[in-house]
Amino acid sequence: MDSFEDQEHPPITELSRRQRRVLGVLVEKAFTTPEYYPLTLKAATNGCNQKSNRAPVSSYSEDDVEEALDELREMGLVTVIHTDGGRAPRYRHWMRKRFALSEPQLAILTELLLRGRQSLGELRSRSSRMVSIDSLDQLREELAGLQGLNLLQASGSLARRGVEVDHNLYVAKEGMTLATASADAADEPASPRPARTPSPAPAAASDGRIDALEAIIGELRTQNQEFAVEISSLRDEVQRLEENMERLRSELGG
Repeated sequence: MDSFEDQEHPPITELSRRQRRVLGVLVEKAFTTPEYYPLTLKAATNGCNQKSNRAPVSSYSEDDVEEALDELREMGLVTVIHTDGGRAPRYRHWMRKRFALSEPQLAILTELLLRGRQSLGELRSRSSRMVSIDSLDQLREELAGLQGLNLLQASGSLARRGVEVDHNLYVAKEGMTLATASADAADEPASPRPARTPSPAPAAASDGRIDALEAIIGELRTQNQEFAVEISSLRDEVQRLEENMERLRSELGG
């Protein structure tokens, strides 16, 4: 349920691609680099266009980002801060004022805004950059809460193996509806198939080999996700250093 305090803004049911990217960056940086938050326009633009933790990678100009920030301000999702002695206004998100979200839910939604459709394993690893999510069971509980707020869509039951999830804030014309696509496939009548001679049931040894291969694949996927998180953390550290250098140049009048 929309939880904006003064109720002067309408419920939020969709955001443009640019609005999603800008809003996602503000929330992400509030979690990961609070020392540089709220963000200047330049920092927000750099965050939108960084190559790590983004899909797709964008190339927005400062004018593009400023326009999106103005639109988000009109929706009550962003506010501008004028600090004493500050040369440039800074921007912060108001997601907690607009939505009743737990901290894990806010991190999960942010990750989906920045990357889109993901598996549960990917989502848990990536969201944990911002807020600790101890298990897939905890992730499923948070996702169920987001579904209840109509902020999340899934390709099937959250308990099903291989299910993928995404945010539910796409503009209608984008046609990004996982649940609808899944339901259509389930409702479609099966095409008749020619009769075939039954083949012998696989031996128990074959089943054992398949189970072993699936276990190895699962382990490799987990390792790959861990490597991806480590690389992402390194890239974030480089981004923080770049933002720090930019802040120092600004303070020194460079």
